[in-house]
Amino acid sequence: MPRGRKNDQPQATQPPAPAPTIPAASLVKLTDPQIADALKSIPEWSEVSEAIQRTYRFKDFRQSMAFVSKVADAAEADQHHPDILVRYNKVTLTLSTHDVGGLSRKDFNLAAQCDRFATT
Repeated sequence: MPRGRKNDQPQATQPPAPAPTIPAASLVKLTDPQIADALKSIPEWSEVSEAIQRTYRFKDFRQSMAFVSKVADAAEADQHHPDILVRYNKVTLTLSTHDVGGLSRKDFNLAAQCDRFATT
């Protein structure tokens, strides 16, 4: 056997880690009255065609991108990814839960997180 090689067998690879478990309540499509009530807690957001949307304004492009980076980290952690549109100092986020075909609590939770990111 050549030096430095332990064997000629390919190394076994580990299976990928399972996706995080999402509470079932998070993936329930909200009713119109539930959406109206949830929007009260995030007044800068509006409902747009089975989604919620808000445009944030920042001092400059760098601040916009710093905000987008925080949003991306939160979205990855929750496996819930918004549509993001960047226009220099403006960032528009659109949230919906594709798995339920509309809005869920996950959308409103991420929206509230994004509002906090915009003020820090």
